[in-house]
Amino acid sequence: MKTFYITTPIYYANSLPHLGHLYTTIVADVLHRYKEQRGFEVHFLTGTDEHGINIQRAADKVGRTPKEQVDHIAGELKKMFSEFGLGPESGGYDIFMRTTEPFHYEAAQNFWRKMAAGKSPKGRDNVYKGHYQGWFCAPCAAYKAEEEFYTPEGGDVPFCSVHERALDRVSEESYFFRLSDYEEFLLESIENNNDLVQPISRRNEVISFIKRGLQDLSISRESKSVAWGVPVPEDDGHVMYVWVDALSNYITALGYGSDYDDATGFEKFWGNAMHLVGKDILRFHTIYWFSFLKAAGLPLPQTVYAHGMWLDSAGRKMGKTLGNAIEVEVLHQHFQTDALRYFLLREMAFGQDGKFGYESLIERVNADLASGLGNLLSRTISMIDKYRGGKIPHGKIEEKNYLLARRAGIDPDGQDIVSTIEHARDEFVRRMDRYEFSLALETVWAVIAKTDKLISDSKPWVLAKDETQTETLNAVLYRSAETLRWLAVMLHPIMPESTGKIWRQLGLTGDAARFDPVDLAWGGLYAGSAIGEAEGIFPRIDRIKVMNEINVNKAEVGEQAPVAQAAEVTAADAAEGAEKDFIFIDDFLKVELRVGEIKVAERIPNADKLLRFEVDLGEEKPRQILAGLAEYYDPEKLIGRKVVVVANLKPRKMRGLESQGMICAASFTEEDSPAIATFLEDVSIGARLK
Repeated sequence: MKTFYITTPIYYANSLPHLGHLYTTIVADVLHRYKEQRGFEVHFLTGTDEHGINIQRAADKVGRTPKEQVDHIAGELKKMFSEFGLGPESGGYDIFMRTTEPFHYEAAQNFWRKMAAGKSPKGRDNVYKGHYQGWFCAPCAAYKAEEEFYTPEGGDVPFCSVHERALDRVSEESYFFRLSDYEEFLLESIENNNDLVQPISRRNEVISFIKRGLQDLSISRESKSVAWGVPVPEDDGHVMYVWVDALSNYITALGYGSDYDDATGFEKFWGNAMHLVGKDILRFHTIYWFSFLKAAGLPLPQTVYAHGMWLDSAGRKMGKTLGNAIEVEVLHQHFQTDALRYFLLREMAFGQDGKFGYESLIERVNADLASGLGNLLSRTISMIDKYRGGKIPHGKIEEKNYLLARRAGIDPDGQDIVSTIEHARDEFVRRMDRYEFSLALETVWAVIAKTDKLISDSKPWVLAKDETQTETLNAVLYRSAETLRWLAVMLHPIMPESTGKIWRQLGLTGDAARFDPVDLAWGGLYAGSAIGEAEGIFPRIDRIKVMNEINVNKAEVGEQAPVAQAAEVTAADAAEGAEKDFIFIDDFLKVELRVGEIKVAERIPNADKLLRFEVDLGEEKPRQILAGLAEYYDPEKLIGRKVVVVANLKPRKMRGLESQGMICAASFTEEDSPAIATFLEDVSIGARLK
């Protein structure tokens, strides 16, 4: 059987879990489930890095011993993983690795011995003792070169460019690894194997760093200054520098260097290892790790993939000091885990930085999940129950009824939907194999939109009243249900709980996880089989209510509410008459409302809700504006109408088209049909509303 070994970084046990830990582990879990679907035997590792000066300092700060500190953090991480369905009880990680495990001490020391016994590519000792003097960043667990720190104006002590805190001056005896002898080996390994370091932009960064020249690496600290660590073999006066200890966990957890009972099998899995890391620790997982492995005579992992960082909605780095951090407790309290998993993979192009805000999460959930996948499931199950007594109908249309089907706008032989979903399946698999999660999901949602359009165009509620259209109605219901079966299989790694609910509502037994998407074939639903009990999977989120609750929670714990989010919520609450929620005239004047005339109005292919407008605002050329009005207006009837346009709204892309403003419309509730704001009197195009 094919094997696959997926690892997250082992998270440093000096601080509580945060979004970064959660994101990387969710991505690893998705790959774990996907590879299992594809027939691989998978081993999934996460855990904690538990040694070093930072742990000592964090423990001292809260009055704990280092062991008490790491036990506490490991417990908090396990708790978070369990809450988000990432623990073993939910089919998540296989091992939670801790570098304080006794077997790891033994194995890490054997790894050191193996490195020290060998020669470098230039025939010199890999490990030698010397004296180190330099600036050390404890959070980075790294000595800093001159280009990696700065000295604040008026200060004497340099600051780390990454963590923006003072560095420690270290001057002591140290063991060194002869990293400078590994430049050619590293360049040859990385340049000749495109899969080894990904994505390509990060690969180029690593190559560039190597070509600037490598210095030998200090790999120990004197135990009198850092006592909390793995002792260097045959020298109790030193402990291993954290990266030798930490990086070796990926092989010691598999049984390398020891014979502990729970070892999964180094020979079985290591040849197909993939490390997921944040871009900030890529250098350690490539330059250092590859060199250590080479020195010990071991093969390199298959891939090291560096993902990007989550920024706030304004593109700023997140942190508690700015009040813009995303709290995992808030995510757990207010959002479904599957919705969060979908958002994290859909919103960020894997390998690049992405923006995260609570409101953007709500918007994505409501648009893609509540109104998209969830709505398609609800419509399909309710119509099969209502029109066919809860039994899957036969999906075939006899040739004599082809004309009737065409009159209803339905492809009679069904080849259109089959070819569409087969192509989507192939594209989904191709994208997933290349770790292009966002594009893979975009492909699936195009199928959801097309199936939704099939229902809207054919109008089953009308077909049900016409006895001559029995087969057409059956075909519509079957195609929708069978599409949902395919979607449940494809989306299982991303949304395991929700796809399980889809599976059961279709009346299917077993588990979507057992089906390789490549093996999907049309016709897996059997006519006459009973569907399951209807159950909503993604209820619509009340944005104002949830944002108010989040901001109240932040106020209770003394945190700053997100500025952009708070502004929207207070505007929504103004109707209650609270003086603190009033806006000023200067606020209103920031919104530029202008009179526009609709010159072009048309539907967008494969988008049920959007219309594309070209609106004349008295400018050099009309503006392209997209609006979700397709369900309420015939586009041709809107041409020539004068409308109110928000003219200074930042442009954004939808369905690959840029929308350059917003047409104003009003409705009392979200369920009501919106009415476009217009004019009784004759007004000039481009006039500003005051």
